[in-house]
Amino acid sequence: MNKRDYYEVLGIAKGASADEIKKAYRKAAVKYHPDKEGGDEAKFKEASEAYEVLKDSQKRQRYDQFGHAGVGGSSSSGSGGAGGNPFEGFGGFGGQNVQFDFGEGLGDIFGQFFGGGSRRQAPQRGRDVEVSIQLTFEEAIFGVEEKIELDMDDECEHCHGTTVEPGYEMKTCPTCKGAGQVNRVMNTIFGQIQQNVVCETCSGRGKVPEKVCTVCHGKGTQRRKRTINLKVPAGIDDGATIRVTGSGEAIGNGEKGDLYVNIRVKAHKHFTREGDIILSEAHISMIDAALGTEIDVDTVDGDIRMKVPAGTQSGTDFKLSNHGVPHVNSDKRGPHIVSIIVDTPTKLSRKQKEILEQFDSKK
Repeated sequence: MNKRDYYEVLGIAKGASADEIKKAYRKAAVKYHPDKEGGDEAKFKEASEAYEVLKDSQKRQRYDQFGHAGVGGSSSSGSGGAGGNPFEGFGGFGGQNVQFDFGEGLGDIFGQFFGGGSRRQAPQRGRDVEVSIQLTFEEAIFGVEEKIELDMDDECEHCHGTTVEPGYEMKTCPTCKGAGQVNRVMNTIFGQIQQNVVCETCSGRGKVPEKVCTVCHGKGTQRRKRTINLKVPAGIDDGATIRVTGSGEAIGNGEKGDLYVNIRVKAHKHFTREGDIILSEAHISMIDAALGTEIDVDTVDGDIRMKVPAGTQSGTDFKLSNHGVPHVNSDKRGPHIVSIIVDTPTKLSRKQKEILEQFDSKK
């Protein structure tokens, strides 16, 4: 299905300024927010996608020149044309995602013929683990402590990752005599070739257990659940990633991998965020706009009393300093910007109409 033009989605002209784009998005986000009565999740996502492209000058330039294809959002479902992704359209087979890795197989073959190492040494570091967590808007603003439950390869509790049965030690590998490599003669189309390759018995370590661990059977790890206590800093944004060093999977006789936590922040009913700024709208009547008033504004810190001066026009922005997003690892905070919307009455009594007509000096 074809995507709509991003400028059309936000209801703006192609030459719109950054400020016009921002205000158009804010208006659409408030109107279509899915948690709001009468909201539309599809249109909310469509407006968010349009804004993410148009607010970025480089993405906007590519979009203006190439359309959706220039920002990775081609409207057609076919494979990419000339200059596109050569693997586009081959997303998977039978619902399975397919990844191509040319490093191991072909790399080993060419390495054997042309002098490279024929086999990799066993990894000395456990695998990295990647997870995602969802935070509320307020949790992202003020920070939170999360408990993350993971099912992974962890250090064997019996041998503590050494792969050796307690009471025994490591001994010199009988195959490579401690060298970690062995000499192999290969018959190739070029004749016999001698090459040093990683010892398969000890995986290049030069040592093997006198007796392997009876619990993990020499693997050095056990599959079990772990609980990671994660402290999410105040001010973190949607799409950020936190790296927790040494909290990934374990490996025998090696160090643990890392844990990468991807942050997803749930949209708020009333607030939107731009960097360290929180944005919201407040509605007042036409009379209050003309005469001036004071209103209670909802912020992440609670209600704040704000003065609206006489003669305020619809769309006027007011700044509440130090009520926005905290700067990560800092005690400073951005502002909260309140955009005033003046509500024009749609139903008036005869007397009200007469008063307004008398007020209008042009009549």
